[in-house]
Amino acid sequence: MAAAGRVAAIDFGGLVRAVPAAVVRPASADDVASAIRAAALTPHLTVAARGNGHSVAGQAMAEGGLVLDMRSFAATSSSSRRGGAQTMMQLVQCPSEGGGGHCCFADVPGGALWEEVLHWGVDNHGLAPASWTDYLRLTVGGTLSNGGVSGQSFRYGPQVSNVAELEVVTGDGECRVCSPASHPDLFFAVLGGLGQFGVITRARIPLHKAPKAVRWTRVVYASFADYTADAEWLVTRPPEAAFDYVEGFAFVHSDDPVNGWPSVPIPGGARFDASLLPAGAGPVLYCLEVALYQYAHRPDPDDDEDQGVASVSRRMMAPLKYVRGLEFAADVGYVDFLSRVNRVEEEARRNGSWDAPHPWLNLFVSARDIADFERAVIKGMLADGIDGPMLVYPMLKSKWDPNTSVALPEKGEIFYLVALLRFCRPGGPAVDELVAQNGAILSACRANGYDYKAYFPSYRGGEAEWSRHFGAARWRRFVDRKARYDPLAILAPGQKIFPRAPAGRPSPCSLV
Repeated sequence: MAAAGRVAAIDFGGLVRAVPAAVVRPASADDVASAIRAAALTPHLTVAARGNGHSVAGQAMAEGGLVLDMRSFAATSSSSRRGGAQTMMQLVQCPSEGGGGHCCFADVPGGALWEEVLHWGVDNHGLAPASWTDYLRLTVGGTLSNGGVSGQSFRYGPQVSNVAELEVVTGDGECRVCSPASHPDLFFAVLGGLGQFGVITRARIPLHKAPKAVRWTRVVYASFADYTADAEWLVTRPPEAAFDYVEGFAFVHSDDPVNGWPSVPIPGGARFDASLLPAGAGPVLYCLEVALYQYAHRPDPDDDEDQGVASVSRRMMAPLKYVRGLEFAADVGYVDFLSRVNRVEEEARRNGSWDAPHPWLNLFVSARDIADFERAVIKGMLADGIDGPMLVYPMLKSKWDPNTSVALPEKGEIFYLVALLRFCRPGGPAVDELVAQNGAILSACRANGYDYKAYFPSYRGGEAEWSRHFGAARWRRFVDRKARYDPLAILAPGQKIFPRAPAGRPSPCSLV
């Protein structure tokens, strides 16, 4: 098998292997359309779009089919400092609503990395998107096909709420430009659509003035009730009194270097003084992470005590009920802040864990059930840690457009991302044990009646599981959209949602 085929047969999760018949390197949307039309003429042939290979359960694979290497869009030129993707990006200016100025957008290839978008926007124009993912070496088309979340989502919305226009090649091999005003059903279907309705070849992303710097603060909690109360208060503050970023994570109450307090990133020279923790602290602690952006119109960090952004951040945090003495703050550059996970990747590559399997589990859990989930799962099943980050932080449903294909918890305005980002290390549990534990967590969620949804869902139980995931009405809409935009079910076979239909026969979508 050629090297490209070997790469396309695996992904970051390392749990699934699916060998394609061929890897296609499209240089344009027309090339993508040609590959899909060719697949339509060949019985059982399917097509999957692969970005940077960070799926964790084979979602971007095509067993015996065609894999589109979407990074090839970024490799059509190498004249830019950061590769060809930057040379293919364009700044677009449109009149703002009501006149009196203009809005700026970036037209970017679907195969561009968000890291490339960041450097192109900041370096060339002093502009940047508002919404990000924690890890920026993901493709634009990939995150828009799922959701795209980070600590900015509570304020600016997820990435699927921060796109103005898409160019999409649908499952019938047609290239269409869509937006909320033009072909809106296709536009919203593709956003969070798990690749089922079309391949994103271009996205128009709104841009804003990039911050100068970031005041980045972490504080520690011994009480989950205090942690969630403070986090929910922060994400519901009015914009003029809100942070720009709110995240958080759980860690073990121990000196374990991987799962305990030594794993909490703190500025150089600072010390985590565990003696400050209350005597009754339980087996799991929590770290709340906030950031306040430094813009040109906000005072610099070294301005007077009343107006400096560091002072503003301290005042905003004064009401919070974290453990005093366990607060850690630093002033960093905006690009450095957004690139923070690169350091994790570098260390993981050094110790070999980057190339090991990653049986990750990502959930959206309603705020109504998050305390019960914490008792049953985090303190009950995961009290010894997971050898990787356990993210737990709130978002707001009102920041998500219900017309997209993303499935969210049904009850309430606030829900939590729970991301169990396991890194398998030598001597740790076997991969099969971790996969089984993920299954046990999902079973516990169902058995306890939690209002939750899987993020980056992967089901193998057929229609019943997908219908439960979306809910009856949204599942019917999903099936209708599949029949409309990919009637032969050619696209994204790795999701295991719809079987490929023979040409000229009724789509299985219409029979569900």
